[in-house]
Amino acid sequence: MSEKLRALLFDVDGTLADTERDGHRVAFNRAFAEAGLDWNWSVELYGELLAVTGGKERIRHFLERYHSGFEAPPDLAGFVAGLHAAKTRHYVRMLTEGGIPLRSGVERLLKAASTAGLRLAIATTTTPDNVTALLASTLGEEGAALFECIGAGDVVPAKKPAPDIYLYVLEKMGLDPAECVAFEDSENGLRSALGAKLKTIVTTNDYTRGHDFGGAALVVDRLGEPGEPFELIDGDPAGAEYVDLDLVRRVHGHQ
Repeated sequence: MSEKLRALLFDVDGTLADTERDGHRVAFNRAFAEAGLDWNWSVELYGELLAVTGGKERIRHFLERYHSGFEAPPDLAGFVAGLHAAKTRHYVRMLTEGGIPLRSGVERLLKAASTAGLRLAIATTTTPDNVTALLASTLGEEGAALFECIGAGDVVPAKKPAPDIYLYVLEKMGLDPAECVAFEDSENGLRSALGAKLKTIVTTNDYTRGHDFGGAALVVDRLGEPGEPFELIDGDPAGAEYVDLDLVRRVHGHQ
């Protein structure tokens, strides 16, 4: 007999909110301009760079793959860290201005889960400041309090698709993966969750729709709302038109 569902674990970027194209990408470009660099990450290029998880890692990959002629300063690590810190500052400012809403169905599901006594956690590669700013701008100052554990940034050395961030959250919460369902939006995120032996629901976005989601328990284009149904991509929603707690429990293995 499988374990009772006790917790929902959420990725952030692309899962809770469509933060990548019009959030992080724009913030990176603002940081580059501020530093006097003529780099500009287009929508298409950023889609390719998203294959690398982690902002600092993404900058390094850009230099190695797309800008190998750049004369790097002696302290490359410090240079990259400075750019990333500036990017985070610009991103947080964008959030505080209310420019990035939660995705369809996210607030409804979070509040229903909290009311039902399910434990909530974040498992992401983005920085803690980005997470708390997003939660505050969309759910209010108490938004972060909905989550018992926020696993974010560099608390683990290996980022997604490694399972480390999920393993960190599970350990902090004293949970078995069989007691949880994870929510992701990308192939790297799914691989991370599956590596931690978590059943996973995927909500795709424009950047990730073509990813390989083999192994996911359910793949839809959004959580959806009553009257605003999801588009089913893979899996059996048992007749449901949006992701609610009943469907999550069915996915987990319990009614």
